[in-house]
Amino acid sequence: MSTRQVSNRNDPVIEHVSQLAEPMAKGEKPAERWRIGTEHEKLVYDRKDHHAPSYDEPGGIRDLLLSLKEFGWEPVEEGGKVIAMSGPDGAVSLEPAGQLELSGAPLENLHQTCAETGRHLEQVKAIGERTGTSFLGLGMWPDKTRAELPIMPKGRYEIMLRHMPRVGSMGLDMMLRTCTIQVNLDYASEADMAQKFRVGLALQPLATALFANSPFTEGKPNGFLSYRSHIWSDTDPHRTGMLPFVFDEGFGYERYVDYMLDVPMYFVFRDGKYIDASGLSFRDFLKGELSVLPGEKPLMSDWVDHLSTAFPEVRLKSFLEMRGADGGPWNRICALPALWVGLLYDQTALDAAWDLVKGWDMEGREALRNAVPKLGLDAPLPGGGKLRDIAAEAVAIARSGLSARNRLNAAGDNETSYIAPLEEIVASGKVPAQRLLDKYNGEWGGDLSRIYEERF
Repeated sequence: MSTRQVSNRNDPVIEHVSQLAEPMAKGEKPAERWRIGTEHEKLVYDRKDHHAPSYDEPGGIRDLLLSLKEFGWEPVEEGGKVIAMSGPDGAVSLEPAGQLELSGAPLENLHQTCAETGRHLEQVKAIGERTGTSFLGLGMWPDKTRAELPIMPKGRYEIMLRHMPRVGSMGLDMMLRTCTIQVNLDYASEADMAQKFRVGLALQPLATALFANSPFTEGKPNGFLSYRSHIWSDTDPHRTGMLPFVFDEGFGYERYVDYMLDVPMYFVFRDGKYIDASGLSFRDFLKGELSVLPGEKPLMSDWVDHLSTAFPEVRLKSFLEMRGADGGPWNRICALPALWVGLLYDQTALDAAWDLVKGWDMEGREALRNAVPKLGLDAPLPGGGKLRDIAAEAVAIARSGLSARNRLNAAGDNETSYIAPLEEIVASGKVPAQRLLDKYNGEWGGDLSRIYEERF
C-alpha cells in the first residue's frame, strides 16, 4: 500500500470535478517510455518458532528495515517510526501485519525487473541470517490466526483496521494475512488504457489461477486454491470487484472518476498525520463540506491518495495495476510481469488477447472470477469449457508479445524465458496450490510446519 511522507499543502486545490481526470491523462506515454513496476510481498517469520515478528522486538520488523541502510536504503518515518526504506530500487515498506513489500522502480524491461527482485531478496535474506528471520512466498499465512499477528505502526492502517469490519467479514484477513504480487503498466492514450483495462480485467482470473498459492488457513486445507482471492469477495463491496462499466462503450477517464467518487473515503493526510474520514464522501469534500475538515477543499494529493484506496481486480491511477496474483517465490515474481507485459505491451498480442475474451458477457466474467479461487484452471468459462482450455493460448500470446518486444540482455537473450514457469504450470495442469496440497497429503503427512522448510 502507498506510503506518504509529507503533506503536500502546496498542491493545487481541486476547484472542479474536471480536474479529477488529470492524473490519468498525465499518465499517457509513448510506447518507448512505457515502464514496468513490480510489487511483491513476503511473509516474515522467526526461524526458531515460526512466529510473525512484531515491529519493536529485537530482530523484528523495525530492525529488518533499518538493516537495509547497509545496502544504501534511507529510512522513511511517520510519527517518529520507521515505516519504509527508500532507495534506487524503489521502496521497501511494511504491510499491516509486518508483511514486507518491495515496490520496485519503473524499469524498461524484464531483465531489469528480475535483477531488481534478485537484489532485494539477496539483501533481505542476508539480513535474515543475522536476525534469525526468514521469508515465505505464499498468498496467505498458512497457519496464523488474526490474533497471532502483530499490527504495524502506520496511521492509515489504524483507520482501515477500524473500518474494515463495518463493511465486510474478511477485510481484516486481507490486511493481516495475505500477500500478493502486482505489476504496474503504462498506456499511450485513453483508448489504449481502455483496451488494456478490459483485457486485464477479463484475464485477471487466469492470473489468479496460475498464481494460486494460498490453500491453507490456520494449519489446515481451506478448500480453496487461492483463498487470498476469495477474501476479496467479502472485503468491501464499494471498492472491489470486476468493474462492469469498464466494458461499456465509451469507457474512459471520466467514467473511472465517477466510480472513484462513489468509493467512500478512508482518510485525509495533513501535517504528517492521517485524519479518519472513513465512510465519508469525496463529493462532499469537493464542495468543502467534509465533516472532518469543514470548509476545506481537497488538494490534488488528496485525490491521488483516494485513488489508492480502491481495490478492484485492475486499478487505474496514472498507470494500470494488475492485482489478481498470490505471492510466490522468486521465479513467479518475475513471471507475473512477463505475463502482463507480453499481453499488453505489444499491439498484436493485445489485439489477440482481446479476441480471446471479447465475446464474454459480464455475467460470465463475474462467474469466472468467483469460481477461480476454489477451482483454479477448472473454473468454467463464459460460453462453455474450462479456464484451462484457453490458458495455453493466452500464455502463448504473452510469449509472442515478449518475443516481438525483442528486449535483449547482455547475453543477447530476449524476455521470453520469464514466462517459462507459467508454461510449466499450464503443461502440468497443476497450479502452485495443488502442488502444496500434494505435499501436505503426501510427504508432509499432514504436518503443515513442513512448509517452512520449503525454499521460497
